[in-house]
Amino acid sequence: MGSVFISIFGSVIVAVGTISAALGSTPVNYIKSNLRNDLNLWGNVLQAGGNALQADVQGDVLRTVGKEFQSIGNSIVVTGLVIDFNKEIDQKLFITGNWIQALGGAINVGHGLELSPFPGHSENLIGNILQVTGNSLQAIGGINELRNSDEKGKDQKADNENSLTTKGVLNENKNNGYSYGDYIEQNNEQSETLVVMGSWIQATGSVLSLIGTIKEATLDNQSKSQ
Repeated sequence: MGSVFISIFGSVIVAVGTISAALGSTPVNYIKSNLRNDLNLWGNVLQAGGNALQADVQGDVLRTVGKEFQSIGNSIVVTGLVIDFNKEIDQKLFITGNWIQALGGAINVGHGLELSPFPGHSENLIGNILQVTGNSLQAIGGINELRNSDEKGKDQKADNENSLTTKGVLNENKNNGYSYGDYIEQNNEQSETLVVMGSWIQATGSVLSLIGTIKEATLDNQSKSQ
């Protein structure tokens, strides 16, 4: 009963975490920026913890490995949110973390396709597919934002240099170059859409996986009690 409870509890934590992170990634006027950041941070923390709990009680090696990859991916995203790196490194950690989560989900999808149908099987399979899709969209959105921000930064740096040359003004910070953090704050609409859409697709997948886990765990518990 203990492993059944832990499995369900881990799935609940993951579902709550993905929904929290999705809310944090959604630009809405009635949620302040600081609160969105907290939702995103704690959402990923919950996902990392929930996936780690599930990895501890999974009986199959592939399912365990898949959950461990997802937990590692969330932990990498959390690292970028907690530690005060520059914006470029934070974005790269976000991209890497989502790709690793997608890899973990893909491992679970591949394993699920090999299994014979059982109660909760289809929910788990579709849920994992949605989570892979969501994480992949978030990673692609992050890549696009990083690329666009880099291009904007180069253009702005060139404009600044031209302006300084024309005016004959000495730039006392010239040796420091142009900081990535000065321009990454300008969000690309398409990139943001991909991240938000991916977050909610992942959240939907985690809820489906929770339903599948409850059905599967209940069946296992009934089989053991007979």
